[in-house]
Amino acid sequence: MVVPLYSLNTLRLGYSIVSCTLASTAKRFLVGDLKPSHISLQNHLLHRSITSKISADQHNFTVAYLINRCGLSPEGAILSSKWVELQSSQGADSVLALLSKHGLSETQISKVVRSRPIILVTDPEKILSPKLEFFSSVVASREDLASILSYNPNLLLRSLENQIIPTYNFLRSLISEENVVSVLKRSSRLFLENRRKNVVPNIEHLRRLGMSEPCIALLLAHSTQVLMHKHERFAADVEEVKAMGFHLKKSTFVTALRALCGESSKSIWNRSREIYKRSWGWSDNDVVSAFRKNPQCMTLSEKKIMEVMDFLVNKMGYPSGVIAAYPLVLCFSLEKRIIPRCSVVKVLLLKGLIDEDLSLSSVLLPPPHQFLERFVTRYINQLPILWDVYHLKLDVKDV
Repeated sequence: MVVPLYSLNTLRLGYSIVSCTLASTAKRFLVGDLKPSHISLQNHLLHRSITSKISADQHNFTVAYLINRCGLSPEGAILSSKWVELQSSQGADSVLALLSKHGLSETQISKVVRSRPIILVTDPEKILSPKLEFFSSVVASREDLASILSYNPNLLLRSLENQIIPTYNFLRSLISEENVVSVLKRSSRLFLENRRKNVVPNIEHLRRLGMSEPCIALLLAHSTQVLMHKHERFAADVEEVKAMGFHLKKSTFVTALRALCGESSKSIWNRSREIYKRSWGWSDNDVVSAFRKNPQCMTLSEKKIMEVMDFLVNKMGYPSGVIAAYPLVLCFSLEKRIIPRCSVVKVLLLKGLIDEDLSLSSVLLPPPHQFLERFVTRYINQLPILWDVYHLKLDVKDV
C-alpha cells in the first residue's frame, strides 16, 4: 500500500515538484521493496506532465494578454508569445500605463509590443522611465516622441548612460538640438549603433578632404544614413562624387553624395540615367551635366520623371535637351507649378499676346509673385479668364 499512498500524496502536492522529488528520494531508502527505478520514472513523468501544464497555462495567459490588453491579432499574439512569457499582468500593466502616460496611443503601443514584446517584462521604473524622461526632455512634442518610439522601440532597450546620452552629446557637438530631433525622427538607428565604427571615421575623412563644417552638419542632420555606411565604401563614393565635378565646400556635394552613396541609391541613379537616355534621348554628358546642376533630378521616381518630361516635351513642345539644361524644373510640382504656369503661357500664345520664343527658364524658374506679375496681372484686363486658367478651373482647350 505504500506506493499508491505515495502517488496520491504527490498528486496532492500539485506544483510543489521539488518537495515531491525530495520525498521520493527519502522513501527509496526507508522502504526496500519499492523498486526505486519504477518510482523515479513515475515521478519524472508526473513532473513533466505538471510542468507542461504550468507552461501551457502561462503561454495561454500571455497570448490572451497580448490580444486583450495590447491589441494584437491572434496570429500576432502567438508569434510574439515566443519571445516573452508573462507570469502575471501586474508588471505588463505598469509598462503599458507608462507608455500611455508619455503620449503613445493604443495603436502605437500595440506596434511597440508587436515589434518588441520583451518590453512588457522590462522594469518600468528602473529601465524604461529614465529613457522616456530623457527623450521627453529632448523632443518637445509628445506626438513626435510617440511617433519616434513606436517606429523604433529599440531606443527603450539600449543603455541610457553608455549609448543614448553619448550619442546625443556627439550630435549636439555638431548640430543644433532641433536637428538632433530631426535625426531621431528620420535616422534613430544612429542611437543604437557604435558611432565610432563608421560615422566618426567618415566625418573625419570629409574634414581631411576639406569639406566645410556647415556641409558636414548638413549631411549629418539631413542625410545621416549616408554617414552610417561602411567607411571603405563611403570613401569610394566620395571619390566618385568628386570625379563628377562637385565641390566639397558646396551643399550640392552633400546632395550628390546622398544620391550616389549606397547600393540602393546607386541603383536609383542608374535607373534614372537609363530613363533619360532611353526615353528622352539624353546623352551621358546631358545626364552628368543635369546631375551637377541639380543632383535631385536623379533621385526622382520613374513616374515623376516620365510625367514631367511627357508634359513639357509632348504637350508644350520644349526640346528634351532644354530640360537637361534646366533640371530643376523636374523637381517642381506638376499640378501646383508646371501645369498652371504653362497653361497661362499657352493661352497668351494662342491669343498672340506674347512671343513664342519664351524660354523654359523664364516660365518655370521665377518665384510665384514674379510670374503672376509678368504673365497674369499684366494681361488680366484683356483676358479675365487667366485667373481661372492659372487655378486650373478652365482648361486651355476651352478658351
